[in-house]
Amino acid sequence: MKRSRFTEEQIIGILKEHEAGVSVADLCRKHGVSDASIYKWKAKFGGMEVPEAKRLVLPDQVASASSSSRQRTAFLLCMRAILLFAKEDSSPMVPI
Repeated sequence: MKRSRFTEEQIIGILKEHEAGVSVADLCRKHGVSDASIYKWKAKFGGMEVPEAKRLVLPDQVASASSSSRQRTAFLLCMRAILLFAKEDSSPMVPI
């Protein structure tokens, strides 16, 4: 996942400026972001304070964590099967 240039605190600060009446176009020029980024942040962080945003766990983070966990489990199951097969088949293993 790509790391953001802005922290949650900075994003919420930018959104607070927008709530105070600064136009999206001015915010984009000032902070060097696109208007799509402002609206995406507003959808994700709108109305939050900094502590709430820090506790926020995004769905893509959950998916990547569970995916790596599933991959690790699949790897361990494969290794276990290989070891059990090698133990049952007492013939010497031939390198590939």
